[in-house]
Amino acid sequence: MTEEFTTNADANRRQVLYWRLMSRLFSADEQPSLETASMAIVDDIGLPPALLDPGVSMNNLMQRFPELDGAFDGLLAPPPDDQAVPEGEIGAEEVRRAALVSKLLINVFCTGQGNVTAQQLSDWQADAGWFRRAAGRGGASGGSSGGGEGGGRQAGTGSGGGPSFGDADVNAALNAIEGDLVSRMRLREVLADPNLARQLTPSMSLIEQLLRDKSNLSGVALANAKKLIKRFVDEVAEVLKTQVEKTTVGVIDRSVPPKRVFRNLDLERTIWKNLTNWSPEDERLYVDKLFYKRTARRTTPARLIVVVDQSGSMVDSMVNCTILASIFAGLPKVDVHLIAYDTTAIDLTPWVGDPFETLLRTNLGGGTDGTVALELAKPKVESPKDTVVVWISDYYEWKTEELWREFEALHRSGVRFIPVGSVTSGGAGVVNPWFRQKFKDLGTPVLSGRIKKLVFELKKFLT
Repeated sequence: MTEEFTTNADANRRQVLYWRLMSRLFSADEQPSLETASMAIVDDIGLPPALLDPGVSMNNLMQRFPELDGAFDGLLAPPPDDQAVPEGEIGAEEVRRAALVSKLLINVFCTGQGNVTAQQLSDWQADAGWFRRAAGRGGASGGSSGGGEGGGRQAGTGSGGGPSFGDADVNAALNAIEGDLVSRMRLREVLADPNLARQLTPSMSLIEQLLRDKSNLSGVALANAKKLIKRFVDEVAEVLKTQVEKTTVGVIDRSVPPKRVFRNLDLERTIWKNLTNWSPEDERLYVDKLFYKRTARRTTPARLIVVVDQSGSMVDSMVNCTILASIFAGLPKVDVHLIAYDTTAIDLTPWVGDPFETLLRTNLGGGTDGTVALELAKPKVESPKDTVVVWISDYYEWKTEELWREFEALHRSGVRFIPVGSVTSGGAGVVNPWFRQKFKDLGTPVLSGRIKKLVFELKKFLT
């Protein structure tokens, strides 16, 4: 009887904590009875009262209560089937888990209303990082590649170019929340104050806002905005470089005889071809012919033409592809060109080696007319078989039929045409279904997903 009562009591405690969680998520008003009951439960199971205070960030909580270190790791990941707790066997550990889960979800998804300070944005970004870490999908200590200078137990930011939650819907939700927080900041005032500007952690949402507002900034505010953009660009570039660094350029030219030097000696082939000369009596292999590896590669540079839709829905792709283009531009035998467009097009090739300067010249927003970008791209195709065109857009175009005919012509000319629906960290993106089907029928299906997919396709063409 006592054991049954204890189990029921723990189930009731857990239920109270989840009722409080639901109340907080769907209403801005506190429910005093739920708050009082939850405080008593948390105190009874030995957790700090600060766990129930939404104003206490996750980093602050971990600094004040180091005994919680590790308590959130993998907390939201579903347990294996053989470890799932039946409803009738809920114990104190499940009550503790409910309290920890509530802390995470309230901190991340209850962001209130009104103006947001730089510190509040920074705290939320770190909380989102803890959320990802609890889900077992990145956000490890020390910050993510998308920004963040967290050290020690800090989980880093929850967005940008760093590790991403596997569920695209949740990832999109986090990005939307962050975008809302950034829009509620008095960003110009924050940037004008060096102390406040230093508190900002660069992320994709923040970079988007800075790029949209850069024409309205000047003096100290503009200088601080440029520092944030450059910091974000450098951090994302470090991640992408590791994905591209093993790329070698140029196929082996079999028509050129191998140079007969020691570094080109093909030992395995030489031994295999001379095995008939093995002498059992002498226990020696007599070599009468040496074989060498061919190392000559094509001299014609591979031309990479990247065309990016810079309309409002494609900001993430614009930033990532600008950085990616600059990295490929640093490889030998790759001639990289970059074009951005909305209803007008701009050739960014002169600045392709510097993604920071390139992004400062973009003009985010507007409609979508790919035909203007084609007018800049087509003259760059000199040797179709040595050219790859990467076209990044959601393909919601004004001149649909006309643009499609041009795409078909490029493909049939021998150009390696790679249509891309999104080049983001999370892989979320919407593509016009008409274009998606057309590309599939043409044999060039749209790549919509993580940036690694595009890197893989480009490496296949260049190696």
